[in-house]
Amino acid sequence: MEALSLSDATPVEKAQFSQRVLIKTILSRPDGGAGLAGQTVKIGGWVKTGRKANKDEFAFLEVNDGSCPANLQVIVYATISPLDQLVSTGACVHVEGKLDVPPEGKNKQKVELKVEKVLDVGPVDPSKYPIPKTKLTLEFLRDYVHLRARTNTIASIARIRDELAYATHTFFRKHGFRYVHTPIISTSDCEGAGEMFQVTTLFNDAEKLEKELITHPPPSQDDLEAASVLVKDKGGIVAQLKSAKASKSEISAAVSELTKAKESFSKLEERSKLKPGIPKKDGKVDYTQDFFARQAFLTVSGQLQVETYACALSSVYTFGPTFRAEHSHTSRHLAEFWMVEPEIAFADLEDDMKCAEAYVKFMCQWLLDNCLDDMKFMVEKFDKGAIDRLKMVASTDFVRLSYTEAVAILEEVSKEKVFENKVEWGVDLASEHERYLTEVKFKSPVIVYNYPKGIKAFYMKVNPDNKTVAAMDVLVPKVGELIGGSQREERYEVIKERISEMGLPLDPYEWYLDLRRFGTVKHSGFGLGFERMILFATGLENIRDVIPFPRYPGRADL
Repeated sequence: MEALSLSDATPVEKAQFSQRVLIKTILSRPDGGAGLAGQTVKIGGWVKTGRKANKDEFAFLEVNDGSCPANLQVIVYATISPLDQLVSTGACVHVEGKLDVPPEGKNKQKVELKVEKVLDVGPVDPSKYPIPKTKLTLEFLRDYVHLRARTNTIASIARIRDELAYATHTFFRKHGFRYVHTPIISTSDCEGAGEMFQVTTLFNDAEKLEKELITHPPPSQDDLEAASVLVKDKGGIVAQLKSAKASKSEISAAVSELTKAKESFSKLEERSKLKPGIPKKDGKVDYTQDFFARQAFLTVSGQLQVETYACALSSVYTFGPTFRAEHSHTSRHLAEFWMVEPEIAFADLEDDMKCAEAYVKFMCQWLLDNCLDDMKFMVEKFDKGAIDRLKMVASTDFVRLSYTEAVAILEEVSKEKVFENKVEWGVDLASEHERYLTEVKFKSPVIVYNYPKGIKAFYMKVNPDNKTVAAMDVLVPKVGELIGGSQREERYEVIKERISEMGLPLDPYEWYLDLRRFGTVKHSGFGLGFERMILFATGLENIRDVIPFPRYPGRADL
């Protein structure tokens, strides 16, 4: 930010790379901006509400530029600019004026802007603008993902999301982790569930070929025979010239003609083999003809790949989009979502749990320290306990109990409380079980560890009892499971056996087994569902509302 040269004692700061002052810069001061009275500034933003006053002599505008939840009141006189194009909700205004203290008792804000110049206007036809100033449901706004960020709710969520992303990078940087970009296109199924989006060009290629064969049909058998005869004729001419001891130039010219004839025949022969449709071999799709010469998918996790760097750089993490082709319409599922996945070499399950707890606490405290205005908005509009929940998690030691202990507690409770999902050892905990443990039993975050190996992934370290694996889930109020992690199985023979037990082919995981063959190391890691963290922080109910562009069955707008 650069300071403007103004006469007042406390100059307001101008936004870099933009011809304006951020509204947050004005309103977030301890005095609410009153100390800036008398200064001339440029601001830009979108009109939340506008109304004409005093027989259309002037207009009041509530302007927001996205820098904070609060609006700046702007006063424009009709002598400065026509008011009709300024007062419509959604209109964009870029204005210059003088900051002033409003009459006492007339305005909640400590400062307002009296416009002296209207620099630019992005007008709106109020009869067509789909985001009016009336209260709108979040479900309604999902039909307008390109405009919904102009609402107070979605704008606040965007700022909270941004702060949590920044907090993530800050936490891992602070603790010596390196950020690794893992591939979005993968040939490995980390979860083993098979619910993956396939990446292929076979369909496009087949469609193009079909169109091309209609426009330029493949050669007939007569065409091939004619081309073959031509090759023989040209070959005969070359043989005759050589036999007659013709000049080099004559032989060379004849050889050139023969070469052209052979090339032409080869192309015709190749085209004659082209068949419309998806290429197949032995009755199956021939993926050797695909773009990557093998099956490829959108990744469900960057964990396996980031392990390769943990086995070289020691402490690493990946933070990026992941994909799941699961036909689920629940409020907790997306087809595209973001995961934070750290991986730590020379670390066991205890280290993993410590890291996960510290990371969650850090993010909660970060929002309290850096995003309190937006959190207050969420408390006011959606969840009165949101800030208290953040404070509780940031300051409370997480309860730790084994899966066996957790099941025993839930089985005892189920004698009096009816759960929709049955509780018994060997079954994964349902969301209602997780939330009971955090919200009712312990009233704090809970880490459940040592799960049955039959319900966990192949890469988790098998415990000495051979019944459980060194896995852990971090459970929090409101959402249940927030983090899933484990100590990884570093023993070659054991993990090879686990891959086979899961019914997975060994070949795609040979590179992963190499990490166990060559310089194996004890290591651990976890994955945090980023959108779940935002649900936990904001108190919103549907995961589709905390990602800028939600993708779910039937919807992939923009």
